[in-house]
Amino acid sequence: MVAHIVQSKEWGDAKAKNGTPAYRVGSTQYTLHKIPFTHYFVANSPKVNPFEIDWDAVKKSALDNNAFVVNFDVPNVIKDTDEGRKAEEIFQARCIKSPRDTFAKANVLLDLTQSEGELLANMHKKHRYNIGVAQKGGVTVRRAQNTADFDSFYRLLKTTADRQKYYVRAKEYYQIIWDTLAPKGISHILIAEKSGSPLAAWMLFCYENILYYPYGGSSDTEKNLFASNLLGWEAIRFGKQQGCRTFDMWGAAVDPNNKKDTYYGFTTFKLKFGGQHVLYIDSYDLVINKPVYDAYNAAQHVRWKLLNAIK
Repeated sequence: MVAHIVQSKEWGDAKAKNGTPAYRVGSTQYTLHKIPFTHYFVANSPKVNPFEIDWDAVKKSALDNNAFVVNFDVPNVIKDTDEGRKAEEIFQARCIKSPRDTFAKANVLLDLTQSEGELLANMHKKHRYNIGVAQKGGVTVRRAQNTADFDSFYRLLKTTADRQKYYVRAKEYYQIIWDTLAPKGISHILIAEKSGSPLAAWMLFCYENILYYPYGGSSDTEKNLFASNLLGWEAIRFGKQQGCRTFDMWGAAVDPNNKKDTYYGFTTFKLKFGGQHVLYIDSYDLVINKPVYDAYNAAQHVRWKLLNAIK
């Protein structure tokens, strides 16, 4: 298995600079999250490789840091495969299923070892058409070079979040990721624009021959130019140029046909590039202090009910 970007030392460095301490135990990384008004922590280890966990060492490290649980959020193993079944056996022998997931449980993966011709042929015809519309309409795509370009990316990210009513972090969070990972050749921003006016922008990661698309946004204007379609195609071409073999689109709806799912729209958009919809195995918790763990989950249950009630 290839390590996921969020299990990398570089990602841990960025998280630490953002105020979330990161700890490595062998090839397993977790971040510490303090529970308010207590001296306890949650150790969060998303997208872990279960076949490389040193269980005793991870538990000792978590204990040393006063963590009452290690949350293995959405391990990076696809469900209903031989590898997935083996991974679940490993977790079930030592952990319990987590009551909730933070990372998206499903994803879209695109094979970048195909030729550009094959990729275009396997793309939905509407996406191919819209790419042509963008090109004929004068939309071009370039890589970000400076602070002004980063500012354009964040403005489009925030605009989209406000329009679609989902949460994004403060600008400084993404700035730290960019400043930490870009000099290492991991983080890249592509901007689609017309006549110098940014219409869409994506932040991409290239790590261990995998291209990731975690963050992006688009303008409220000139939607008829389909800048995001062209941007997606140029991201694919960029990934191939970087030697990436897989395009990991970061997240999707568990049921891609459920129109009521808030992920439905961008899941459909991603799938039309020709990728495969996949589902990951469950999240698991390594419980270290059960009384605190039970109290925490009870409080979280009440919190989520209140949040859902006021939506």
